[in-house]
Amino acid sequence: MRINVTRSSMPPMAEYVEEIRDLWDSHWLTNNGQKVLRLRDELRAYLGCPEVELFTNGHLALEALVRSMGLKGEVITTPFTFASTTHALVRCGLEPVFGDVRREDCTLDPDGLESLITERTCAILPVHVYGRLCDAERIQQIADRHGIPVIYDAAHAFGVRKGGVPAAALGYASMFSFHATKVFNTIEGGAVTTADPALAQRLALEKNFGIANAESTPAVGGNAKMNEFQAAMGLCNMRHLQEEIAGRKAVYEHYEQLLRGVQGVRLLDAQEDVESNYAYLPVFFDHQAVRDRVCDALAREDVFARKYFYPLVSDFECYQGRAGFDSARTPVAKALADTVLTLPLYPGLAPEDVEHIAQVVRREAARG
Repeated sequence: MRINVTRSSMPPMAEYVEEIRDLWDSHWLTNNGQKVLRLRDELRAYLGCPEVELFTNGHLALEALVRSMGLKGEVITTPFTFASTTHALVRCGLEPVFGDVRREDCTLDPDGLESLITERTCAILPVHVYGRLCDAERIQQIADRHGIPVIYDAAHAFGVRKGGVPAAALGYASMFSFHATKVFNTIEGGAVTTADPALAQRLALEKNFGIANAESTPAVGGNAKMNEFQAAMGLCNMRHLQEEIAGRKAVYEHYEQLLRGVQGVRLLDAQEDVESNYAYLPVFFDHQAVRDRVCDALAREDVFARKYFYPLVSDFECYQGRAGFDSARTPVAKALADTVLTLPLYPGLAPEDVEHIAQVVRREAARG
């Protein structure tokens, strides 16, 4: 049986059918229907943030955030991320400036931030990675000294907290992805969280063609509204969220028992005082050739791990020759990308499958 790197969480079919049943009565499928409004309220409470705007996907949520803030110029960010982070900036006419990351947690390194700030810097966009949080306190201190807003790509950080403070409360705003592969999904979907009601109003316009009401269109916007079927999946999945995270934790800890301390295999350490969502299980090897060999060996066993994130965004073909897109400038991020492999992780992954995957990893890593 094929084992993928993740498996979408889904409620019992009968529960979802019951949740969408009344849509056949209302015929209200989009445009801020009751299910979208209910999900927004539930997320406000769960994420601990007063303003939540829902979108059809996380990428459009990030583009809407950038446009709603009116950003122009350079944005300091990380190349160790999914394509969407950088693409959103470039598509909105902004210039990414890449900072290196920390080896211990793969997030933007605050030590290198100030050297990247120029008179053209308009924002800092760090990325929470694998359910681990950036050093938000230090990043915010640096940003405040220079009067620069911090906005987070929190696609991996749904429900993550540090010292009881939710990821959604960090920075000026955060983008969350509710893609099918995430800890919490709405099939496709996303959100922006903020404490600024004025920003929330601009986001609402941005995702609805700039239309405020039937007779007023004060802005130029696009179309990125979440629909009722997406929201219904989200409402169902919220009811099962804690068991989803608990299931991920159990599988994660099983891997830890089998791989922690194995020569040639490095696991990330848990972050102090951070309540993780166990979004992904990355492992790092001594050399790229070892990583590739492990990946190929697993694939021969119908186990499809993922080189996530490889290659670095700054090495993408679409950015070749573009100024500032040089992975040699971020050597830690480059080394991580070249040696990382995320292993299958989802509730219901059988213990014997975890043990078999770990056995393959140990065997291939031992070959050096």
